[in-house]
Amino acid sequence: MTTYTGSCHCGDISFEVQGEIDSALSCNCSICSRKGSLLWFVPRQSLSLKTPETGRAYTFNQHVIKHRFCPRCGIHPYGEGTDPKGNAVAAINLRCIENLDLSAIPVHYFDGKSK
Repeated sequence: MTTYTGSCHCGDISFEVQGEIDSALSCNCSICSRKGSLLWFVPRQSLSLKTPETGRAYTFNQHVIKHRFCPRCGIHPYGEGTDPKGNAVAAINLRCIENLDLSAIPVHYFDGKSK
């Protein structure tokens, strides 16, 4: 299992996440399309914060996903929610992972706009 390091732009939110990145998800919902994130979903316990929880959370629509963002630089490094089976998950913004070659990761497109 690989450990990845990531952060927001200013570093106030820094984290490690364990797993194998096999793909990314690009969603066209109103928030994801504006943020431009590429998401990688992992069990919540695979994500560990290296800094104290300073992020803010934004929820909308059905209020099931906490979109975490840094109050200082505004970057959205991850989100938290539950999968359809009720398991806690984290949606990692792959653009916030250090030294990651995004061009090597297949991207799947999700029509969140219609949900």
